[in-house]
Amino acid sequence: MNNSNRRMISRRSRPAKEPLSRELIVKTAYELLKEQGIEGMSMRKVAKALDTGPASLYVYVNNVQELSAFVLDYGLGQMVYPDSEDGTWKEQLFDILHTYFLLLFEKPGLAEISLSTIPQGTNFLQLTERILAALHEGGIKSTSAAWGVDLLLLYVSSVAYEKVSWKKQGSSQISDTKKAFLQADKTQFPFIHRVKEEMFAGDTVSMERFRWGIDVILYGIQQEDN
Repeated sequence: MNNSNRRMISRRSRPAKEPLSRELIVKTAYELLKEQGIEGMSMRKVAKALDTGPASLYVYVNNVQELSAFVLDYGLGQMVYPDSEDGTWKEQLFDILHTYFLLLFEKPGLAEISLSTIPQGTNFLQLTERILAALHEGGIKSTSAAWGVDLLLLYVSSVAYEKVSWKKQGSSQISDTKKAFLQADKTQFPFIHRVKEEMFAGDTVSMERFRWGIDVILYGIQQEDN
């Protein structure tokens, strides 16, 4: 049957796709991470978002672990470091770590992969360099400074992930947990009973508890360094 009204659409009229590259893959994975969390950053979902097959991605990244490392480093590129050169070395260090915490908290997926991924890239090196510079100014020697970076970053990542998890679970879950501690039987749990109020204290806008944790880690590093 001859249909003279039929309109033929050339494939050449379709918008050209951006050429596949590691940068495009990482950027796409980062957007999926922000939207769907770590579940959205599978190779299959990234490939679908790019309108290609998963096998095409392996030309540019070896596996999802390497992709996670690149995505984390890409996320670290969003950090805006504070200008705190006038403060003490501890104040400078806290400002850097607080900025890192805020990034992980505001981009929840990053908090999760930061606990399971060894980053690769310039942005992670820049974060490490800034922390080492602050520790050096504080008189921390090489080995303690190098090991201290790992400890400090792990602490910040774990606190950020905890905050993100609490936020996902909602206020009712938090209230139930807090209630369980406050109502703990003082005969069976005497030590919990003594500090039941303090267990949930310190999470204020001033980040008092967060800062306390950093101070404790730094005190330990300094003691080992002497």
